[in-house]
Amino acid sequence: MSRFVTSSVLSALGAVVLAAALGVPAATPVAAQSFTFNQPPVRPKAPPAPDSGQMLVQATEVDYDYNNSRVSAVGNVQMFYGGTTVEADRVVYDQKTKRLQAEGNVRMTDADGKITYANQLDLSDDYRDGFVDSLRVDTANQTRIAASRAERTEGAYNVFQNGVYTACAPCRDNPKKPPLWQVKGARIIHDQNEKMLYFENAQLEFFGVPLAYLPYFSTPDPTVQRKTGFLMPIYLSSTAFGSGFEVPFYWALAPDYDFTISPRYTTTQGVLMQGEFRQRLLDGAYQIRAYGINQLDPDNSNLATTAQREFRGAIDTKGQFALNDKWVWGWDGVLMSDKTFFVDYRLAQYKDTLGTFLSQSNEATSDLYLTGVGNRSYFDARAFYFQGFTGYDVQSQIPVVLPVIDYANVFNRPILGGEVSYKTNLTSINRQSADFDALTSAASQQDLCSTSSIAQMSADKLANLRNNCLLRGIPGTYTRFSAEAQWRRSYTDPYGQIWTPFASLRADAIDASISNQPGVSNYTSDTQALRVMPTVGLEYRYPFINVQPWGTTTVEPIAQIIVRPNETYAGKLPNEDAQSMVFGADNLFSVDKFSGYDRVEGGGRANVGVQATTQFDKGGSVNVLFGQSYQLFGMNSYAVADLINTGLDSGLDKPRSDYVARASYSPNSTFKFTTRARFDEATASVQRFEAEGSASFNRWSVSMIYGNYAAQPDLGLLDRREGILGTGSIKLASNWVVTGGARWDLEANKIDQYIIGAGYVDDCFVMALNYVTAYSYSNSALVAPTLSHSVMFQIGLRTIGTFALAQSVSGASNGLIGQ
Repeated sequence: MSRFVTSSVLSALGAVVLAAALGVPAATPVAAQSFTFNQPPVRPKAPPAPDSGQMLVQATEVDYDYNNSRVSAVGNVQMFYGGTTVEADRVVYDQKTKRLQAEGNVRMTDADGKITYANQLDLSDDYRDGFVDSLRVDTANQTRIAASRAERTEGAYNVFQNGVYTACAPCRDNPKKPPLWQVKGARIIHDQNEKMLYFENAQLEFFGVPLAYLPYFSTPDPTVQRKTGFLMPIYLSSTAFGSGFEVPFYWALAPDYDFTISPRYTTTQGVLMQGEFRQRLLDGAYQIRAYGINQLDPDNSNLATTAQREFRGAIDTKGQFALNDKWVWGWDGVLMSDKTFFVDYRLAQYKDTLGTFLSQSNEATSDLYLTGVGNRSYFDARAFYFQGFTGYDVQSQIPVVLPVIDYANVFNRPILGGEVSYKTNLTSINRQSADFDALTSAASQQDLCSTSSIAQMSADKLANLRNNCLLRGIPGTYTRFSAEAQWRRSYTDPYGQIWTPFASLRADAIDASISNQPGVSNYTSDTQALRVMPTVGLEYRYPFINVQPWGTTTVEPIAQIIVRPNETYAGKLPNEDAQSMVFGADNLFSVDKFSGYDRVEGGGRANVGVQATTQFDKGGSVNVLFGQSYQLFGMNSYAVADLINTGLDSGLDKPRSDYVARASYSPNSTFKFTTRARFDEATASVQRFEAEGSASFNRWSVSMIYGNYAAQPDLGLLDRREGILGTGSIKLASNWVVTGGARWDLEANKIDQYIIGAGYVDDCFVMALNYVTAYSYSNSALVAPTLSHSVMFQIGLRTIGTFALAQSVSGASNGLIGQ
């Protein structure tokens, strides 16, 4: 939130009057769909004028009146004094009264880059006192003040009579035309000590038409970054607390720390207290936020069962500090009384109230970390604690990670002519309750895989548990240490063939202390294991290059031979970090195609393919890759089911894998097209297909992704999935933009999520309207998520504030936030 603050209750109420006049209370826009100001052009800063204590004058004619101690300069006058430049048709300096008078086309530029235009100027020689007629002031940050007359006193107070303030640039074709918006005041007082602007009898105008009247209004001047005072008031409404109103107050306690208190008065639940403390130190910064409320109506039926309590609150903190130029450490911490607190009270930093399928978060993450980066090395140590917000999240099933440590290093010197590197990983997690996942539609419909259902199962049903459920997470403590050293060398023979031998040695030490909970023994039990996997291999490439007048084509056959023993303990160990398995052209030539350390590929394998690339002389390129993987000998790790069946239905779980292909075409920087596919090796049926394209022009851009995925019954995905996700924007005029996005579920033949937005954007004004759909999650895991519909209106005046109205049109809560 911006620290531009008002200095009194009157100015805060003035903001409310302004918002009401506009029809939009103050609000923070949705980050994913908000519009921001175009960056104003940066005015090049002129070199500082020499300040020798003497006045330098340059003009067509200079007259010295020794009797009256006056110096007069006439014609293209330029005067330099005290770091300030004055240009005018005529300048008179009275040495007795120490007054400087300038007339005709006056332009005064101070050391900060502020430019003052006037017809007549009368100032003391130190610029502390005086007056200016018919002036216009342009500041370095592209704001402007004009007035019929201005007076300056004590070197700190500027009083503008009949003043006008705006952050909009004047019209190029007609500079006298009123700007898009401006604030007029009978008097505008600029206190340079307090760095405040005070408006008396002010009115807000758009294109010269008054839209809002404010008897009194104040705001920090545009140079202020932080100042004690009231922030913009906030109004919200929700079924959980009724209507809420808060006026945050900000204390700039010192240059390095500040505090904000934000009491929120709600109609049904009482006062929600909020406070935030921030401090910046020499080597980093941290902040602490606290929330608390004694609910007046804890039995409100709109609250979840866990939220029906008198006291609810949370503490949130984050920080980061540098130990030196290579090492940093920090933390993010969240502690809540219950998991729906942030959602119920619309605390936007954790719950995006207009969260869309493009951007939304339903969890809070706490972590403590230490990171170091060397020239060819990397270290990262972290501990995690996750808290889910939805009814689907069972806290006892979410693991606590204590810790995960990664280290990687590449030797500076080659060994046997090749590059040597090594990496290590230590992971230790703890989970209180087993996390089962339904494998069949019957298991899902009958809720057979919940811990309560499994606890009540008979011995016969427990024996059949693995046919109905996957064990997504084990209860107890699981610790694994992995270390791997790699060597790789590449050389080209006289015929142009590229040979790359490689070797690696990996070892995993595993200790799993598993709780004996109902059903878990059907999958795994306490385990202490040492797994070693040596690997040697050779990669071969033979590029054929054909040069034509229109471009260059390279055809490159690629083959890999990998030799290693079988995977030990295959399918018998817990699998926490290698649960995702997507086989495609992007990882065809990966030595190990598992996504994490908990599984390791074993057995002999060959990966073969051919890649063709054409680079056109006039720009643009085409790349095509086609290939297949073969299990040569030993056990196929991808055909061995583990606790969650990773590898099954992946296309690698047979001696000859499915065919994979990728084709991309980019004719220029405007267009890009890519397709990826996997075909069944026996029937050539499509198992996985993706096509995406994008185009970007000066006035419009569009992107679209089509996905078609076959059923994977061994993973619980029983039906084919097919859909299209498209996004786009078009610039209708120089400042008007229309954006949109939609997802079309082709299997259900319906558009289930979409967003439409339109906005006006320039360097001083933003106005936007968005219509958004998003999934809303119930507090009960037994209730399916439903689509909610919301409308958001946003308006922003640069340097004054941004306001927005967020209104649900499907029964969900709505709110208004100010910045």
